[in-house]
Amino acid sequence: MRGVARVFSLFNVVSAGLLAASVVALQAVQRPPVAPTPPKLELVERTPLKVKVYFTDAKVQLLKPETRTLMVAKSNARAVAQAALNVWAAGPYDRSLLGAVPAKTAPPKVYLRGQHFFVDMPAAYANLRYGTSGERMLLCTITRTLLEERGEDVTFLLGGENVETLGHLDLREPYTRKDCADQ
Repeated sequence: MRGVARVFSLFNVVSAGLLAASVVALQAVQRPPVAPTPPKLELVERTPLKVKVYFTDAKVQLLKPETRTLMVAKSNARAVAQAALNVWAAGPYDRSLLGAVPAKTAPPKVYLRGQHFFVDMPAAYANLRYGTSGERMLLCTITRTLLEERGEDVTFLLGGENVETLGHLDLREPYTRKDCADQ
């Protein structure tokens, strides 16, 4: 009986328990992790949409439209407007026309509230130094491009801020089709 008591002493029981716990822990650590479930791939169908994008003539006096086919994933007005301004910033295909901003210039961000467009031009647009006619063409090419299909007016922001002017032109009031009709 004394031999059995030595086998089941407190030290031996605790040691056996720790040994069993370490074996279970080792097996748990060595198991490969459960592979995560991959996300479902959802392909968004892009649909072609024809829009008029406005540029300027070589003399920077007249607005000239160029019809472009945009591939848009969503056909909501804001997505179409942003895609149109992305194409606008890239410049015209027709070599007789001039883009309103230098090549590889970031396009403005477009927001829409009801029938009112808000165009947030990058702060770098303030440093273009175009003069009055160039600044007017910059604003009117954007305005005419956005208001071709829908919308009432375009309010311009510069670097996310309301500003009073862009160079020589007043930005306190929104631009409408009528403001750029004589181009």
